[in-house]
Amino acid sequence: MEAPEAAAAAAVDGENGMRWKGSWYAVGQRAVLVPYLREHVPRYHEWMQDPALLEATASEPLSLAQEFEVHRSWTLDPLKHTFIVLDKDLIQGEFLVGNPHTEAMVGDVNIYMNDPDDTQLAEIEIMIAEQKSRGKGLGQEVILMMMAFAVEKYRIHTFRAKISDSNTASLKLFRKLGFKDASYSAVFKEVTLEAGAAELALTSPLTIGSW
Repeated sequence: MEAPEAAAAAAVDGENGMRWKGSWYAVGQRAVLVPYLREHVPRYHEWMQDPALLEATASEPLSLAQEFEVHRSWTLDPLKHTFIVLDKDLIQGEFLVGNPHTEAMVGDVNIYMNDPDDTQLAEIEIMIAEQKSRGKGLGQEVILMMMAFAVEKYRIHTFRAKISDSNTASLKLFRKLGFKDASYSAVFKEVTLEAGAAELALTSPLTIGSW
């Protein structure tokens, strides 16, 4: 079975001789997932100045220069895949491959394949940063899209989510999708949930293409 490193190895020479992972996009009913590009970084940086988002994502505030460095490291990390979430209702004109569509970016979704004992287990996390795009089913669709993508491109068989016990909305969403509580950390006040890919309803309309 193909390991994540092999799936991510579809790369081309980038600027300054850097190697870039294979890039894809995915189109759903309400959302489009696109690669995290440099053009997205300034808006992402603005989001991460919000104390509520910092708390929800267990993050620390960074300078814009630091955010660009994080972007670079995420792009090159073969065990991480990040998509920027576009709200279809906010895309100006038609969706065009290669266009970052910063006007429609509303959040991000990530998978981390960093379990040394099982590289086909992925931790998944999502952030819908823009208030105007919450409460319309976008989060649920994006999670399903990301998991369907991860199964197809990385052969992921198990998904894990770590969520603050105060984030009742996210806990409710993941449990609704079929995730089961696996453990609880009293120190971090965090619930770990897991679900096998075969047990999930990954049937949402999904078109995957090369960026």
